[in-house]
Amino acid sequence: MKDTDFAGLDRIGLMQTFVRIVEAGSLSAAAAQLETSQPTVSRRLQTLERALGLKLLQRSTHAMTLTDDGRRCFAHAKTLLDSWQAMSADLRGVKDEAEGHLRVIAPHAFGQGQLIAPLMAYLDRHPRVTVEWLLHDRRPDFIAEGIDCAIQVGSVDDPSVVAIRLAEVPRIAVAAPSLLAGRPLPTSAAALETLPWLALQTFYRHEVALTSLGDGDVHRFAIRPRLSTDSLYALRNAMLSGLGAGLVSAWMVKDDVAEGRLLHLAPGWRADPLPVFLVYPFASYYPARLRLFLQLMREAMPGISGMQVPLP
Repeated sequence: MKDTDFAGLDRIGLMQTFVRIVEAGSLSAAAAQLETSQPTVSRRLQTLERALGLKLLQRSTHAMTLTDDGRRCFAHAKTLLDSWQAMSADLRGVKDEAEGHLRVIAPHAFGQGQLIAPLMAYLDRHPRVTVEWLLHDRRPDFIAEGIDCAIQVGSVDDPSVVAIRLAEVPRIAVAAPSLLAGRPLPTSAAALETLPWLALQTFYRHEVALTSLGDGDVHRFAIRPRLSTDSLYALRNAMLSGLGAGLVSAWMVKDDVAEGRLLHLAPGWRADPLPVFLVYPFASYYPARLRLFLQLMREAMPGISGMQVPLP
């Protein structure tokens, strides 16, 4: 896009600039990605706002937020640009070629520990795609944050999104040998009640529930956590230090248990497994980069170490 004729700048170009501003998070970051100046990006935004007669962004010295009109414009602009890209690819004879930018949110520990291999496979297959791999243990606002899809561990209760259940994460109770102080390994859920406990706030806070692998009996007991955290890594490190027992994803502590740094408590009992979902907004059209990412994750997830296929 030329910088000399803003009044006559094509609307597709203006929409592309607006989407890049939102996805980059600032005018300066968008300018760097577009290889132009910040004043140029600012003038393009102003041209779009004047053409629509709407205020799309609220800016201060410390933050930039979408207005309600801006949120709607962003959603429409993404759909418009993806459709334009699909039409262009079809007319050029390019079928289902993934290109462009993909923004994905994944849980912090899971996204570092288990999902890097399938992500690398996706990038190897599709060299014209760039990915922002954002690691958060929260639920995204897909429109406001410009997120294409999320990998979510735990239940999905938002009716406005598509949620595909891919696999389950088994969870077990573990503790450092020092916590038992030479006592025999507990073999029943009831024997765990007297131990000091740690909590992973995302999935349990004040109660532990374990199910017998033998007869399906469920045993629940209250805990008063010595430490509560929202980080799986912090929970693991606290358990390794001997601070308390905890319920943790089995994949996270597989090596620790095998090498004796942590003990699998009451091995005949398990906490309910956590479901793993692919989550993305409803849309009438999905670009190839997203469709192919979703396809790869659906194929890869059940085979990732530590995952189990969900029961029908």
